[in-house]
Parts: sequence; C-alpha cells; structure tokens
Amino acid sequence: MDRHFTATGFVCFEGLVALHWHPKVKAWLPPGGHVMNNEDPEQAVIREIKEELGIDVVVISDPSNKIQIKYPKQISTPITIMIEDIQDPLEGFHQHIDMIYACKPKVDISDAFDGWIWVGIEDLVKEKSFITPEGDLISPPEDVKVLGKRSLDLVRKFG
Repeated sequence: MDRHFTATGFVCFEGLVALHWHPKVKAWLPPGGHVMNNEDPEQAVIREIKEELGIDVVVISDPSNKIQIKYPKQISTPITIMIEDIQDPLEGFHQHIDMIYACKPKVDISDAFDGWIWVGIEDLVKEKSFITPEGDLISPPEDVKVLGKRSLDLVRKFG
C-alpha cells in the first residue's frame, strides 16, 4: 500500500480557526497537503497555508517538546501524527501520514477568505453544523473538532 507524508495546519486567529469544505473528502477541513521532496513537514504546512489562504504563518508548538541541544536543528513538533485512509478515485486506496500543526498568521488579518469559514471554540464544543456549498448542514469531523480546540489552546498559551 502507498503512503504519503502530509502536513495539516490549524490556522488560529482571535479565538477562531479556519476551515473549508473539501469537495473530494466531503468534510470541513483545515488547510494542508503533501510534503514535497526536500521539504520538512514544518515547511510544507507553511507552504500549503500560503497556497490555500494566501497568508504567511508561524507554527506554534509547546516549547517543552524541544530538547536542549545545539545540533542537529530541530523543527516544531506537531500536535500529533495521524494515519488517514484515503480512497481517491484516481490514485486508488492509500494512506496519509499526516503531521498536524497549530499555526497563527504573521500579521493581523481581518478579511474573510473566499471559501473559508472561521469557527470558534464554542462552535467546536457544541458541534455546530455549517452550510456546505451544496446547501447541506454538516458538522466538522470529530478529529477536526478536537484538534481545532487543541490548536486554539496552544496558540493562546504559546503564541
């Protein structure tokens, strides 16, 4: 079975997290995508967010996860690493080894982004549903709700 490395970033701003309707997966998801050759996961998540939202971000992680050494260089640790089953109509069944990060914009943002919604922690806790482009009311998947809340907490605490 093929496995691909991916990186996903929960972009947090003023107590909200950005999600979009993923038409292939049929779910509300944060930005993310495949880790390219010669790219580490932190670089990948920053690039994917820039491509999808058009903004520059910094990755936020718990500083206690870093060990005190000068070399080798360390990158930010993900919140978690998940293995996701993917059924792609073109590529067939494969898995994503997905490194999940909390991020925040480098600059103040106030504009809405076309196709993106900003979801608050209360919406995630109360399992609020959002209107899809097809007009259906659908709540984000359980892992998105849990990781969205965790990302908001990390950015509030260490951002």
